[in-house]
Amino acid sequence: MRIFGSRRTQAAVIAVAAGSLALTACGGGSDNGSKGQPKTQTQKDAKKMSEPVKFGDAAASTGPAPAVPGAHSGGTMQVYQKSDFSHLDPGQTYVSDGKVLDDLLQRGLTQYSQDANGNLTVVGDLATDSGKESDGGKTWTYTLKDGIKDQNGNAITSAVIRHSIERLYASFETDGPTYIQQWLSGAGSSYRKALPKGGYDGKHLPDSVLATPDAKTVVFHFKTPEPDLPQALTMPGYSAVPIKGDTKQKYDQMPLSTGPYKIADFKPGKSMTLVKNPQWDPKTDSVRHQYVDGFDINLNVQNEDQTKAILADRGNDKNAMMWTGAVATTEVPKVTADKAAMKRTIQGYQPYVWQMNFNMNRIKDKRIRDAIAYAMPSAQMYKLDGGAYGGEVATGLLAPTLPGFDPTFDPFGKKKKPNGDIPKAKKLIKEAHAVGKKVVYAYANTQIRQQQSVVITNMLKEIGLDPVTKEIDNATWYEQMGKIKNGMDLYMTGWGQDWPSASTVIPPSYDGTNLQDGSSDYSHINDPKVNAAIHKAEKITDPTKANAAWKAIHEDIVKRINPAAPVYFTKTFQIFGSNVGGLRYSNDLNEVDVKQVFLKK
Repeated sequence: MRIFGSRRTQAAVIAVAAGSLALTACGGGSDNGSKGQPKTQTQKDAKKMSEPVKFGDAAASTGPAPAVPGAHSGGTMQVYQKSDFSHLDPGQTYVSDGKVLDDLLQRGLTQYSQDANGNLTVVGDLATDSGKESDGGKTWTYTLKDGIKDQNGNAITSAVIRHSIERLYASFETDGPTYIQQWLSGAGSSYRKALPKGGYDGKHLPDSVLATPDAKTVVFHFKTPEPDLPQALTMPGYSAVPIKGDTKQKYDQMPLSTGPYKIADFKPGKSMTLVKNPQWDPKTDSVRHQYVDGFDINLNVQNEDQTKAILADRGNDKNAMMWTGAVATTEVPKVTADKAAMKRTIQGYQPYVWQMNFNMNRIKDKRIRDAIAYAMPSAQMYKLDGGAYGGEVATGLLAPTLPGFDPTFDPFGKKKKPNGDIPKAKKLIKEAHAVGKKVVYAYANTQIRQQQSVVITNMLKEIGLDPVTKEIDNATWYEQMGKIKNGMDLYMTGWGQDWPSASTVIPPSYDGTNLQDGSSDYSHINDPKVNAAIHKAEKITDPTKANAAWKAIHEDIVKRINPAAPVYFTKTFQIFGSNVGGLRYSNDLNEVDVKQVFLKK
């Protein structure tokens, strides 16, 4: 899952010349912040998120969802969102802000249920349970619940589910997940050959691949066991898209809802209004609520403005919440010093790793890539992004939330030199005869990325390179960086697990057979040894052996190839209005759990 753009922004100018950072909240590794401040999330908290999820039966999948203690109905929630939504078509959704929105709008065959201790269970959403496997995990059968309709009153049948899967084969569906398509029809981009028109021409996948024997039954047939199917199906990309109302490419502008809320109005770049979907039946939904009458979402509100407004807690801001925003770095000291304000905050260790991608088609000399990785000022970067409450120095490309995470793996010496090893980097640049070499460095046009770009630009100059900077629209960042011929040398992306397995990180990002416009192979790595090792690891069904295989592949990628420099692991720290209830961190969304919230009065 991609993390969208920059999570934290601020308007204040912070000195970012080398060594001139002066921030109250600072830290690295498992640092808990400055003395006297509340503790931040650590890698011990992250490890809790690496546990395998449970699979729920029909009882766990039956609605309505358990009531949230003290919940009231009514009122309109005020939402501050720092960026526009890059996609509204759920099939195109693979970024964090879109996932939060779709948790209210869309439903798929399965969904996550979270208990009071943060443990996740896969339950049936549109389906009656998390799925029934047979044939050693090669076949999965789902039965649809009764009484589920889209916002126009059309029934969700097996034909709708088949359509929702098959449309993902169409050429215009480029930015969503591809797990199930590849499992059904072939690795890399070859799956598209099985249904080039995405079913819009009346053709379908054969019943031997995807069968709908009756209106209530959907059967997936895979060539190999796919034990992770129930978790993959929880992703927004596999949500139901009604046949009636599917406008193909235009569906990205105004999708239909199957969830508790629907879009009433959308002004791109400005606002979105969600209202109750009267066709949603709580008796069919074991995870969602419909407490508030609607959500008024204000777009492109920077995090400092969000934080100041919600911290002040006046007027309508008492009803205000963040979605993917977080307490701005400049406001962390004020929030953490205010005991009353801290009672309306949540914290969470996120699964994302910010990494500086090297375009392997352009920066071909590994010595240059290694030089930048050694010199990467990781501590300065995350200190601009919330300090100890926003992240910590990354030592590799796998997050501490993954099973088998190795905290000792640190090939670029980031624990000892979190702000980079400049002398070593200079030596490598000289050895590569790259002194004065121009490198095109792209960054998003948000305040935090602009500030971080100063740090990166200074570093590149200091080690002997000649950076050419290019600012890119944040709303289309991943679409532009996802192009094979993007014209850039360096650019930062964030990636996190889709469920607790490195199989949801390494193949999407580093398997060269996935390489195409819109893929998540942002560095354009296409190494035969890595590709072969990935395909072999994907066939391992024993979790312990699989973790060992992924660990070895990760270390080989980082040390032998180095397609991306680790920058920092991520955390979130959010604040809400005093009238907002039901607050908890979602270990699925990795932000506030929007399904739980209500207004106290």
